Amino acid sequence: MADRADAVFAALADPTRRHLVELLAAEPGATATGLAARLPITRQAVAKHLVTLDHAGLVSSRRSGRELHFELQPRPLADAAVWIAAVGGEWDGRLGRLRQLLDA
Repeated sequence: MADRADAVFAALADPTRRHLVELLAAEPGATATGLAARLPITRQAVAKHLVTLDHAGLVSSRRSGRELHFELQPRPLADAAVWIAAVGGEWDGRLGRLRQLLDA
């Protein structure tokens, strides 16, 4: 699971890709051309960002004629959230034990 989380975090490290995720959450089935119209970057730049998101499993695409339509895939986000919760839980336990030692 850590490898998948690494890919998700790497993909989401870029603010443009995070914005694309937000746009796709609001508008499933958007095209690269449609997404580029909402951003200050070219369609080609959007397409490159979408490839990165696809490699992380965060988007999928389907062809309709000459265009690709992209959809957000939430499962990798959920896997990353599980990883964050597990790490947070470990720290909660460690901090709780430290608190007990300090109180003793």
